[in-house]
Amino acid sequence: MKESTPITRRAFIGQAACSGLSFAGLLSTIGTLRLFNATVSAQGGPPLDDSKILVCLFLYGGNDANNMLVPREQSAYDEYARDRGILALPRNTLLPLNLPGDDGRDFGLHPAMAPLQSIFNQQKMAIVCNVGTLVAPITKAEYLSGAAAVPPYLFSHNDQQVQWQTSVPDSPRKTGWGGRLADLLQSLNAGSQVSMNISIAGSNFFQVGEEVVQYHVTPQGSIGLSQYDANWTPIQQQYHAMDQMLGRSYGHLFEQEYANIINRAVANDTLLKTALASVQDHTATFANSTLPTGGLNPVASQLRMILRLIEARQTLGMRRQIFFAALGGFDTHDAQLEDHHALLEQLSNAVADFHHGTEALGISDRVTLFTASDFNRTYNSNGKGSDHAWGGHHIVVGGAVNGGRLYGDMPILQIQGPSDTGTRGSWIPTVSTDEMAATLARWFGVSPTDLPLVLPNIGRFAQPDLGFMAT
Repeated sequence: MKESTPITRRAFIGQAACSGLSFAGLLSTIGTLRLFNATVSAQGGPPLDDSKILVCLFLYGGNDANNMLVPREQSAYDEYARDRGILALPRNTLLPLNLPGDDGRDFGLHPAMAPLQSIFNQQKMAIVCNVGTLVAPITKAEYLSGAAAVPPYLFSHNDQQVQWQTSVPDSPRKTGWGGRLADLLQSLNAGSQVSMNISIAGSNFFQVGEEVVQYHVTPQGSIGLSQYDANWTPIQQQYHAMDQMLGRSYGHLFEQEYANIINRAVANDTLLKTALASVQDHTATFANSTLPTGGLNPVASQLRMILRLIEARQTLGMRRQIFFAALGGFDTHDAQLEDHHALLEQLSNAVADFHHGTEALGISDRVTLFTASDFNRTYNSNGKGSDHAWGGHHIVVGGAVNGGRLYGDMPILQIQGPSDTGTRGSWIPTVSTDEMAATLARWFGVSPTDLPLVLPNIGRFAQPDLGFMAT
């Protein structure tokens, strides 16, 4: 199925800057793919698949993790209901989790998360508790006295999004930890002309590297010039004229780079469209994510394209892939119960459909999806919603996940208690973003000695491997 997206010249040039393939490179790649296919046929089967794929799903606005994972034990629930007030979920609606018998905890998921409850209880999903941006471990006494550094602009959306995605809160960073991960491991994709880092949700800091740049794809497919086709009769003259302009050598540095950027983008678009035409559409895979009005919900549309790109990985010559998807709307200062329910329903259906899609392809143990977000929400209400807070909980889904467990330490859910920064229920994180990222990076193929190249501050924390990934 060939998909195209009309685009303006300015937008195309902006996208093109993230490309990395010339026309000569395209012809070389096509030749390589033909040789690859011939070799596979001669050997009577596909090559050994040692690929690994990481999917970051960012929840923009600050997800209310306090209503994603809720205590079910009666006395703990009563305290929760008292402190959350109008935001409290009815106890009988909470979805029970089959936690290990020695865990001693009883928690339930939000009622909109039934598809993920099933995956958790099948031990293919883990929940990492009380994660947040940290300069270094910090206690409440240190926080209140100012004796230890905290991330700057702690409750600011933009700053916390950047700090989550770079995992370096205490100094300016040009790169994200996903970008540094790709810089370190890009040799594993030797010969591939497509970036290891592909975003389906626009520009982000997470995938910015020193050498590897993020490549933008829409949920409908790669971005190319509309109607730029040598076989389309009405514009053949224009096509050949532009082709000649792009093929020229220019003495002016900026003119030559402009031509190079357009060449790379056109070639990338051609290569990606060819690869996607050979894989399934996967719309049926996301049947549970279809909206009443038709079409897929926003995050399902992104994950569908990611699933297609994963299926095309061997055609594209990729052993490692890092994807970025996003869902917005989590800044729930108002009408939180209704809005948050709708968001978690979209999220849960889409992630479950995506996971089942990887199982159907036989690659679930090679694909790991994790969530991230600006921050958690305050435990008490502002009257109709909640406000910006700090540490929250995140899910990790995939066949290689040591699932069915909670990792990290739950905060003490008490307003003004030992975990609260003040009087609203803003939990001081007990797991740093560095530790969660390091656990994923280790699974992805980073050695312990190289971990500081990806996460420069990891030496400040005690747990570079939280244990939620199989090794």
